[in-house]
Amino acid sequence: MYSNITPIHEHKKYWAECFGTAPFLPTSRKEMDALGWDSCDIIIVTGDAYVDHPSFGMAIIGRLLEAQGFRVGIIAQPQWHNKNAFMALGKPNLFFGITAGNMDSMINRYTSDRKLRHDDAYTPNNEGGKRPDRATLVYSQRCREAYKGTPIVLGGIEASLRRVAHYDYWSDKVRRSVLFDAKADILLFGNAERALVEVAHRLADGEEIANLTNIRGTAINLPAAPEGFKIIDSSRIEKPNKAYVPVNPYEVETQCETKKDEKEEVKAQPITIRPSRHDAKTTAVRIPAFEKLNNDRILYAHASRILHLETNPYSGRALIQRHGDRELWVNQAPIPLTTEEMDYVFGLSYKRVPHPMYGKAKIPAYDMIKTSVNIMRGCFGGCSFCSITEHEGRIIQNRSKESILDEIEDIKDKVPGFTGTISDLGGPTANMYRLGCSDPKAEINCRRPSCVFPKICEKLNTDHQHTIDLYRSARKVPGIKKVMVASGVRYDLAIESPEYVRELVTHHVGGYLKIAPEHTEKGPLDLMMKPGMGTYDRFKEMFEKYSAEAGKKQYLIPYFISAHPGTEDEDMLNLALWLKKHNYECDQVQNFYPSPMCNATSMYYSETNPLKRVKYKKREDVPVPKGDRQRRLHKALLRYHDPENWKIIREALIDMGKKHLIGDKPGCLIPEEDFDAQTPAQRRKSGRHGAHRFATKHTKSQPGFEKMHGEQRAKSNSSNNGKVNGKPGAKLQHSRGGKATATGSGKPSAGRKAKQR
Repeated sequence: MYSNITPIHEHKKYWAECFGTAPFLPTSRKEMDALGWDSCDIIIVTGDAYVDHPSFGMAIIGRLLEAQGFRVGIIAQPQWHNKNAFMALGKPNLFFGITAGNMDSMINRYTSDRKLRHDDAYTPNNEGGKRPDRATLVYSQRCREAYKGTPIVLGGIEASLRRVAHYDYWSDKVRRSVLFDAKADILLFGNAERALVEVAHRLADGEEIANLTNIRGTAINLPAAPEGFKIIDSSRIEKPNKAYVPVNPYEVETQCETKKDEKEEVKAQPITIRPSRHDAKTTAVRIPAFEKLNNDRILYAHASRILHLETNPYSGRALIQRHGDRELWVNQAPIPLTTEEMDYVFGLSYKRVPHPMYGKAKIPAYDMIKTSVNIMRGCFGGCSFCSITEHEGRIIQNRSKESILDEIEDIKDKVPGFTGTISDLGGPTANMYRLGCSDPKAEINCRRPSCVFPKICEKLNTDHQHTIDLYRSARKVPGIKKVMVASGVRYDLAIESPEYVRELVTHHVGGYLKIAPEHTEKGPLDLMMKPGMGTYDRFKEMFEKYSAEAGKKQYLIPYFISAHPGTEDEDMLNLALWLKKHNYECDQVQNFYPSPMCNATSMYYSETNPLKRVKYKKREDVPVPKGDRQRRLHKALLRYHDPENWKIIREALIDMGKKHLIGDKPGCLIPEEDFDAQTPAQRRKSGRHGAHRFATKHTKSQPGFEKMHGEQRAKSNSSNNGKVNGKPGAKLQHSRGGKATATGSGKPSAGRKAKQR
């Protein structure tokens, strides 16, 4: 369909290719001199430490531009209080490329309770404070001060998720597009290799950056809409104040249409959208202006819904949004990379280690992913709280098996101290490799936000054979002892392939497997766009069956989110009771974090449901835990076992009329109030306090009871050494991002990859 697009590896190279490949992209004048450079063509400014690894955005972008023939320099984590650090490499000949790093700088710097973090996994020695708040804005300002008139190109996840007017959790208001606040020339969203290569070559050919208005995957600041486009107001498509609009391309249909006159009977599909009657190449949609969204929460939810329904790269339309007297023009989403292009990107000359300037300093994010391999991009899960789909898209972009195996060989040769274990073979989702729509015509027109909710689309290919073959081939690479799968497994997909579950459980689980049911109650789960617990139970049954067949004792580690929009106090209470029933204890629980652009963030701000048509009247209101006390309560309920949380839980249970859940009877969640005054030993009923734990009045009176019970207790303590609830490590440890890792296993979690740029 898009055969006229030049593959990113077939552009004519820039003249500076004669300088060859740099050992590391230079970070100082001294390094430039050693390479024989008098200047850089492009300088990348990043909020992360420079690690030359394909899981770090600055490395992929830098090496890609280098492969196009450009001289690329890196300014990593500059001191931002003045312009001096931004002049270290001189003036770039073409442009500054600015990214806050692999994470949004506000999420990186603050907790979900808006408290300052004192660590940073993307910084040497985990040191906090090495990047500013809203790093994209600050870095852009300093680059302007350093070299006025030099083009500024924004990229990375912070810019991508803030490309339109968006709700900002930290200031609790709607902010303008980051393009306007940064006063940059152009913004690239998503994994922007295709757009970046085009921008670089067109600027190198002498075009003015102001004329680069038609590049997919970019947003620009214009005085007026481009000529040749028909502008349709979003309120004409899906009017918020009307009960019903007769012709509505966003109306939910009962079947997935591939042709307008198709006569084949197709089984019902719940959230499938009718193809648009407007040509995406000549039509754009005007979403409400920034000034209107700042004062109207329902209109904000409407705008968010329209944006999410226009993300299909084949049929989604350009967006236009007024900011004051200027227009924000957001071009269509980029065409996904082909497998050949993905292999090209991941096959570039990465050193796979941090820059030598960091010496022996440890960079935690690198240590976590240094022996991991990213096999794909994108996610069609559509979870409303997740930013992967908004950033990487819902069409899976796959690498070839040969490219992946070559990278494993590369790890063996380049990673210092490699022990033979691949820590993760995965991606945003471990088991979406080579999965996608089986009907190309349907895929072109589809506007479903998820291919797997409320159930798996019948047109979705769920055959895991490619993944199984990849796992088997990876295990056979000489020198590889173990291949782990630490990325999140989409278990509702996995149960469609029992052979995959068997392969995973038998060979690729190191005792614990992390999966994400996120909640147990239907209300929150529907708004999260996650499957019900019945699906989890089916997967758990398969997991335990195949673990037993393999002769292994292995455990599932589920993670959950507290205070998600749509979650009421009783929902969290039911989740806490489920946890206690199944002997799970969660540590370091993560409350819901409203990251920019997510559907759940729109729910949080607007208190309505943007997954359905948004209306002023008769709309679906969403209960949102916003107050500090309610958010603390929801977090406390996930940590029902912590005595520090018992007071707030008791008060809530009494208010809810659930006082019967307080006490020491079976089914109670927490103990009575006088239990707080006891010592830890008394609470455990250990030592002399535990002598009568299981004794009745009759048995206590029997001769020799004390001696016998003491011996049994000693034996029990010995046999349960290192166990929780009789199971090794049956305890959940939640990381900063809300994901759970096992404690007591002696193994680090390698599942959180630095894969978003």
